[in-house]
Amino acid sequence: MYWFHLLIMLPFIFAVFVPILYKKFSFRIHTGWFVFIVPLVVFAYLLTFIPTVADGNTIISSLPWIPAYDINFSTYIDGLSLTFGLLISGIGALVILYSIFYLSKEREALHNFYVYLLLFMGAMLGLVFSDNVFVLYVFWEITSVSSFLLIAYWYEREKSRYGAQKSMLITIFGGLAMLAGLIMIASSSGTYSIREMLLNVEAITSSSLFIPAMVLILLGAFTKSAQFPFSIWLPDAMEAPTPISAYLHSATMVKAGIYLVARLTPIFGGTSTWFWLVTGVGIITLLYGSVNAIRQTDLKALLAYSTISQLGLIMSLLGLGSAALYFDLGNETTIYGTAVFAAIFHLVNHSTFKGSLFMVVGIIDHETGTRDIRRLGGLMSLMPVSFTLTVIGSFSMAGLPPFNGFLSKEMFFTAVNNASSMNFFHMETIGILIPIVAWIASVFTFIYSMILVFKTFRGKYKLDNTRVVHEAPIGMLISPIILGALVIIGFFFPNVLATYLLKPALTSILPVLSEAAVLELKISAWHGWNLELWMTVGVVVLGTILYLNLRKWYKVYQYYPQSLTINNIYNRALDKMEQFSGTITNSYMTGFIRDYLVYIFGFMILAVGGAIWLLDGISFDSRDDALVTPFEIAIMIVAVVTAVTVLFARTRITAIVAVGALGFIVAFFFVIFRAPDLALTQLVVETVTTALFLLCFYHLPQLRKEISRIPFKLTNAIIAIGAGSVVTIVALSVNGNRLFDSISDYYENSYELAGAKNIVNAILVDFRGIDTMLEILVLSIAGLGVYSLIKLRLAKEGSDERAE
Repeated sequence: MYWFHLLIMLPFIFAVFVPILYKKFSFRIHTGWFVFIVPLVVFAYLLTFIPTVADGNTIISSLPWIPAYDINFSTYIDGLSLTFGLLISGIGALVILYSIFYLSKEREALHNFYVYLLLFMGAMLGLVFSDNVFVLYVFWEITSVSSFLLIAYWYEREKSRYGAQKSMLITIFGGLAMLAGLIMIASSSGTYSIREMLLNVEAITSSSLFIPAMVLILLGAFTKSAQFPFSIWLPDAMEAPTPISAYLHSATMVKAGIYLVARLTPIFGGTSTWFWLVTGVGIITLLYGSVNAIRQTDLKALLAYSTISQLGLIMSLLGLGSAALYFDLGNETTIYGTAVFAAIFHLVNHSTFKGSLFMVVGIIDHETGTRDIRRLGGLMSLMPVSFTLTVIGSFSMAGLPPFNGFLSKEMFFTAVNNASSMNFFHMETIGILIPIVAWIASVFTFIYSMILVFKTFRGKYKLDNTRVVHEAPIGMLISPIILGALVIIGFFFPNVLATYLLKPALTSILPVLSEAAVLELKISAWHGWNLELWMTVGVVVLGTILYLNLRKWYKVYQYYPQSLTINNIYNRALDKMEQFSGTITNSYMTGFIRDYLVYIFGFMILAVGGAIWLLDGISFDSRDDALVTPFEIAIMIVAVVTAVTVLFARTRITAIVAVGALGFIVAFFFVIFRAPDLALTQLVVETVTTALFLLCFYHLPQLRKEISRIPFKLTNAIIAIGAGSVVTIVALSVNGNRLFDSISDYYENSYELAGAKNIVNAILVDFRGIDTMLEILVLSIAGLGVYSLIKLRLAKEGSDERAE
């Protein structure tokens, strides 16, 4: 099954060749046509797994990565991962097809765009199919980095940079929290495999790290899936090109958190903490997104908040459905399993109708030059296909028949009504609030869906007559038409999808469900005149009334103080953090080398000296030391005097000569210690260094003021004596406390091992040959840099002379 690993890596591999293809063929053919092949191949290959997964089988494969730490690139194909994989590749193929006609090959840096897109696609595929938690985390962070690059694609725009920065800060913060949580559950279960964790849930739930791990992992999921209060990054991410918004922010990236919650529900589900965190945050996000969507004047901003709302709906359903794991509920597992079933169904539905709506909004912006709802209107006759697609997508989002959103919205109402009758997790007291909040949010969802349709396409035409508005070319319409068709097909044939994908995904999330309970789940458009249908009727009636009277109550948004908005709080907090960090940085980044040396040596004295003192590490043993001869003492005294001369020299020439003399004195030590090669090397290096010093100082400008006296500074003396003392104590203590055998014995066999009679040369050339090669490479690069700078300066001086 290594072919499947290659399939996941295919987008990464192809991304390497995109710049080459762009450079060679961009003037003749759009680069997107080459990239389009990648998701198409992935989607077609994933389709072959549907029969196997539908039969209840799973496919496991492992590729060694870091076997020493039991970290392998393991893949796990079941109903849940396959559903996400098909969405990632299928929607990805349609988005790339759409981008071919949306992005101009003459005006856009398409090689950057498609490289970033392929990186993101590969990361998402790796994320949903990974079984190892650390491999999953690596792909998780790649999605954050690649989405940052995609959002900032038009980097010359300030809003694009701001949106990319905000998404990066929030999602990376969540990712680091998630990593800590994954480490906790890995240590509790004794394995890095998610599949094996599901078999050892008791060890995790009984651990003291269970709740902290849960909270940290949910932080990662909530930030990635734009849950309240972390949802503020999603609207600003709309500065990305529309194909990116359609892909990242409707079908894939924002669903990563949903996937994580669904995948780990068998571990954390069945507890009140998980139930209330996931359900509560989801319901609040649902209401927050729907209420704020109405006040938006930008079409993409409206869709952004609607996405936040719909993600909250899916998250709340996963939380409600986790109650099936509380205890053996018998036949009632079907009741709570319906919530998770509805979550997966609405996840697929949302990808279809929201992807189509984003593409249509991109078409409107492309053809009219604006996304401002206040400037739009009367486009129905000019753009009939776009109008039809908007009606399909918006009505499905509003939960109206005959569109797939109606079916999953009815199941959502069923789930929240069932929740109100729970008699555990304290639902008997506050459970009634869940269906009420869900119904109110649905009313607002209906209103912003009507705004999207009628404010844009109905009413008076408001655009400047100098711009000719017409329907988009057929190439740009193919992708949204396919998604719109799936919205309608999903209404009439939902159980085909349920049989082959949704039910296998459901059993992956709720393994407690019996086969009979899963088979009992059916999707039907008509259940009679039940409570759910009356709730839908109430949504339509009240929503229509509120929409028709929008101007009368819309001003209520003005009463909310802007200073209390989450965005404003984020901006102010970011400004304060920047000011604080700037103050701290300016306090120690003084520009003086002396200060930096004080910090470095001061920290070394405190850290190393303090550790030696506290751990009682001062211990000298000189029994095996060689005797120090008078000749060696004399050379040492001369070296000390020479070093002090450097410190107190009043002229440059004196300091340079003293430094050179000190180097030559060190060479004498090598001669005494019978290392003639080292002595020769030291003499050559010191000679060259001294000559270079003289050459450089000769060209330096003369000092304006001669230094007559070196001022004494007590701080310098303390730091110098302290650093020297600590290093001396460490050297003597280490020499007197040898815990391991010296490695010098190994190098003494240099002649047998490397055929070299000189140990030092053998170490440099053979034992540490790669290290030496890299050092030479660094020096070569530095030399080339210096040479280039000199050549550029000479060339500039020559051009200036010619100009004169």
